[in-house]
Amino acid sequence: MNPFQLPSNSMSADWLYFIAILLAIGIGIASFVVWFFAFRKSGKQKRKRRSRHHRQINPTLAQTGGLPPARLPGQPPKGV
Repeated sequence: MNPFQLPSNSMSADWLYFIAILLAIGIGIASFVVWFFAFRKSGKQKRKRRSRHHRQINPTLAQTGGLPPARLPGQPPKGV
């Protein structure tokens, strides 16, 4: 006797195991589908709203406040 073989005398027991496994897989897939459609975020909430203000991609240090404003080429620096 094979220890891995379940004792059965008819083919109907094999079909019952097969149907039970298919039913378990079907319940798992159905519960995932219900969860996916019931609890996921709607598409409108996922989208990020873009600002209407356009930033300069690479501002100068003077524009960000890191340096004093640029001076004219003919003007000498202050304090000299």
